[in-house]
Amino acid sequence: MKTVPTVDIVIPVRNEQACLERSVRTLHAALGEMRGFKARIIIADNGSDDDTAGIGAHLTRILPHVMMLRLDEPGRGRALRAAWSSSTADVVAYMDADLSTDLSALPRVVHAVASGHADVAIGSRMVPGSRVRRSLRRELISRCYNRLLRALLHVRVRDAQCGFKAVRTDVARRLLPSVQDQRWFFDSELLVAAERAGLRVLEVPVIWVEDPSSTVAIARTALEDLRGIARLRRAAQPAAGRARVPGLADQVTRFAIIGVVSTAAYVGLFDSLRTVIAAQAANAVALLVTAVANTLANRRFTFVQRGRTGRTRMLLTGMLTFALALATTSASLAGIRAAHPGALAVDAVLVTTSGLATILRFGLLRAAHAGG
Repeated sequence: MKTVPTVDIVIPVRNEQACLERSVRTLHAALGEMRGFKARIIIADNGSDDDTAGIGAHLTRILPHVMMLRLDEPGRGRALRAAWSSSTADVVAYMDADLSTDLSALPRVVHAVASGHADVAIGSRMVPGSRVRRSLRRELISRCYNRLLRALLHVRVRDAQCGFKAVRTDVARRLLPSVQDQRWFFDSELLVAAERAGLRVLEVPVIWVEDPSSTVAIARTALEDLRGIARLRRAAQPAAGRARVPGLADQVTRFAIIGVVSTAAYVGLFDSLRTVIAAQAANAVALLVTAVANTLANRRFTFVQRGRTGRTRMLLTGMLTFALALATTSASLAGIRAAHPGALAVDAVLVTTSGLATILRFGLLRAAHAGG
């Protein structure tokens, strides 16, 4: 008699009291209608300091096949590692707590892995058949990040970050020791490890709707992801020999991708800060944070500089472009203040002025790189 595969579906949560019960009840009801596998829901709380743990414990008492895993330290990757490592199911999976990915894709993702058709199956917002509704800022960041991941680490997957994945449990145990990240880059590193090991990764189209109340810090997460890419790229390079310096066309492409990500992060940080401090101060802080990150990212990825050589020159050049960008964006803010524009108009002005500063930044950074 053919056995029905078992699946552990992990929901990593940190301070998700607002949506946890609704999401778990929705998932639990949907699983009751799905056939072909037996599923258990694991709520993996990692470092919550609100009522997430209490809500999770309550759900384990009233809903069958729901359990709770509690970790003191935060980190989505840490939560998934702990839950997957101790699983006795045939397949381990996970999804984000807000259920942005429609559950209609779950049977296909699970069955692809359980049947042996794939070693890893992931929801993808970038393949034909997907339907996605999200802000332009998140769309740009996601597309640029995935292009950067493919260009620098030579992976084939088109959407590494969608929080909807399934892995055969024995495959997960093989991959986890090689995955170092404990936070948001965990997904990407797992997929890089899978492809480098020659495993089959299947991308499944999904219906995905952005949760406007999401607590993900986009700017910080983007910076963490860039650091993760740099670490994996270093590890893949031969110990001896200097990395090849990209040509002009390659430099322009890499600079443009980093520029779009940092501009989106800058606008997002500005929008968050100006609710608590003055607009000019918010602009200065957001611009400084993203200018430093942009300079370091371009030094590492666009111009492939290592060690101390040229670092001071590059950072000083970055600060010069920051000063120029601050002057232009501050003047723009002051100029439109009297018109009482809406948030979108302010963002549009900032994107335009910072975009002009970005063009200047490329020329100055390239000159600084050439000067050693």
